[in-house]
Amino acid sequence: MVCAFKGWNDAGDAASSAVAFLAGALDARPFARLDPEEFYDFQANRPCIRFGEHELREIVWPTVEISEAPAPRAPRDLVLVQGVEPSMRWSTLSANLVDLAEALGVQVVVTLGALLGDVPHTRPVAMTGHASDGSLLARLGIQASSYEGPTGIVGVLHAACARAGLPSASLWAAVPHYVAAASNPQAALALLRRVEGLIGVSVDVSELEAAAAEYERQVGLAVKSDPDIQAFVERLEQATEGEDEDPSEVPSGDILAREFQRFLRQRGREGK
Repeated sequence: MVCAFKGWNDAGDAASSAVAFLAGALDARPFARLDPEEFYDFQANRPCIRFGEHELREIVWPTVEISEAPAPRAPRDLVLVQGVEPSMRWSTLSANLVDLAEALGVQVVVTLGALLGDVPHTRPVAMTGHASDGSLLARLGIQASSYEGPTGIVGVLHAACARAGLPSASLWAAVPHYVAAASNPQAALALLRRVEGLIGVSVDVSELEAAAAEYERQVGLAVKSDPDIQAFVERLEQATEGEDEDPSEVPSGDILAREFQRFLRQRGREGK
């Protein structure tokens, strides 16, 4: 079972994009969804109006959709869980997902997340995570997270898996703070590659690779167009490489974000 939730757990839409891409590549078929009345505050996650068939207006409610995805050449098929992080009753939702996983014979639950970090877009995507046992963590091939603090629905879901004795793993990608508002296909691709290695599934990611390359090109052009932004990113690159540098001289993610947004607003006013 591979899960991703939009919202707090999903910087740059990386986690949700990875699962959505996986669902599309494997022709996943939805078979269940949450009752939104039970799990959402509609003032925080408002339903949307769209035009459906015959130009009739319809309401699209926030929800979590569950799909089955046959995985050719993989040892087992997949269950994909994707949607908006619920507003309430996380323990109930997590218990329901664990019950479903056990009923379907799921052998491992994998959740994907993305966080904002002081990382440059020019370096390989930094990955962290945790797993219910050492063998799973070794298969992930990433640094174990030592994070303590607020959590999202994925943290509650892992706790529910642990209580049920269901193996689980969590993968997190770091997204550059200064381009947080843009969807990040680089991070989505990195997450998907780890999932492939962990569960033995293989999909054609050429489209996502092209999107990641275009993302890096566009961000690189924007950075090079402003000397201040370029200097910030270069110092951040040096910091990630472990060079001797006074940490106080490395700009924080908040500074980078403000400067990058200022630059983009200025570019908009200039008509460029």
